[in-house]
Amino acid sequence: MSFCCGASMIGTKGTLKHYRTQIHNVPITFCPVCHRVDIHYLAQDEYDILAEYAHGDDAAEVDFQEYVEQDGKLLFENCVNNENEDPMDVVHSQIDMALDLLSFAKQIEDTEWELQLKKRLMMLNSRRNKLRQRRTSV
Repeated sequence: MSFCCGASMIGTKGTLKHYRTQIHNVPITFCPVCHRVDIHYLAQDEYDILAEYAHGDDAAEVDFQEYVEQDGKLLFENCVNNENEDPMDVVHSQIDMALDLLSFAKQIEDTEWELQLKKRLMMLNSRRNKLRQRRTSV
C-alpha cells in the first residue's frame, strides 16, 4: 500500500510526460489530498526503459500498454482504493483511515502528526462537501 502525507494512494492509469513524449496508460498512484502522482512501483523499471527509448526515438506519444504486459489486478491489489470506485466511497474510506490514524496519534501523543491529520481531514471534508453539492445539483 502506498501512502502520501498519511493518506493512502489511489491506483489508476494515467498519462505522464517524459521530456516531449506523452506516455499513456502508465500505472500510477495518486494522493487524494495533495494530488501527488507516483509511477506504481511494479511498473517503474518498465516505465524508465520505455521513456528513454521513446525519447531517443523522438516519439510524441507512446502507449505503455502496447509495450508492457502487466496484470492490472496484481498492480492495484495493494491499493486501498482505485479510480473505478465511487468518489464518495473513496473520500469516506480516506476519512475513516485518517480518523483511525488520528486516534493512534493521540494515543502516542504525537502532536505534529495530529495537526497534519486534522489538516488532511479538513481537506477531505471539503472534498466530500463538494461531491455532495455536485450530486444535489444534478
